[in-house]
Amino acid sequence: MADRAEDDRFMAEALTVAHRNRGATGSNPSVGCVIVRDDGDGPHIVGSAVTAVGGRPHAETQALALAGDAARGATAYVTLEPCSHHGKTPPCADALVAAGVARVVIAVTDPDERVSGRGLDILRDAGIVVDTGVLEEKGERELEGYLMRKRNNRPYVTLKLAVSADGMIGIKGQGQIRITGTAARDYVQRLRAETDAILVGIGTAIADNPELTCRIPGLEARSPLRVVIDGELDMPTTSKLAQTARLVPVIAVSGREDGSDAYAARRQALQDLGVEVVLCNPIEPADLLGALATRGVSSLLIEGGARTAQQFLNAGLVDRILLFTGPATLGEEGVPSPLDRHLIPVGFTHRQTTTLGDDLLDTYEYERIP
Repeated sequence: MADRAEDDRFMAEALTVAHRNRGATGSNPSVGCVIVRDDGDGPHIVGSAVTAVGGRPHAETQALALAGDAARGATAYVTLEPCSHHGKTPPCADALVAAGVARVVIAVTDPDERVSGRGLDILRDAGIVVDTGVLEEKGERELEGYLMRKRNNRPYVTLKLAVSADGMIGIKGQGQIRITGTAARDYVQRLRAETDAILVGIGTAIADNPELTCRIPGLEARSPLRVVIDGELDMPTTSKLAQTARLVPVIAVSGREDGSDAYAARRQALQDLGVEVVLCNPIEPADLLGALATRGVSSLLIEGGARTAQQFLNAGLVDRILLFTGPATLGEEGVPSPLDRHLIPVGFTHRQTTTLGDDLLDTYEYERIP
């Protein structure tokens, strides 16, 4: 009979492993797999792996390769149901069968219609014991982006706002203003490294001239896709975003082409720098999220602009709010935030408050009915 405490312990390890490549596996989810063997001297890990950067190879095949012959008769802990379809790589369910594992423990079943339940059937038909739902809630949280994209055809959306003590996000005409300290900014940099795409409005792109990359040493390659809502294609060609578009992809989301020579010239100038122009209703967040989902974007971080934040909040398309509050006040010339700690939209539940140096981070999550 399975030991639930033991299952929880090794699934927790698999989830920790899965987190390592979150945001770096393309359209594939970052899955963790741990192979555990017990020859009478207690269970011990003989193979452990996470989905590779870019999405392949998958976690299971890598962990099995590390385990080698020790995988035969062992237990595999996998954070997501092993795939059962032939894509660019053979099915992981078949690999587990071929390796001779005796048992597979799974946190979350895969909602992908190509897999959903089929991976479990392959394993069970081969005589492998299968247990599902172990640390399922934690697994759903770790896989929240992938699951949102598969179930709702859109990315999981996180809204990040830095607000002064008097409820401002900036000062009129002064561009980017530092509201939070080093610890909070480091937190955001790590968040960028774990996110598929980051979004700002054109007002923020012009006023702040941000680069929106990950600046943690060693994680520069984990910078997310950068998306700018830019209806008229007003992004300056001299901006940091445009100038770095060939290094880290940039999408400018515009509406229908207006047919003017000026619009065509702006579009061509941006494209010459490597900016991709996507025609999509820029004031309809649902349309934009759907377009991003078709590109395999599972998680989206909204970082800039009161108007952009309000659009997504009004549309009911924000899943998590990260509200950073700094100790300073900005005064009457400040730009009001669409929300603060005392004015959170209905439907959001406060999850926790974290202290980051002199700043506070409040996390809120929207309670959606399954």
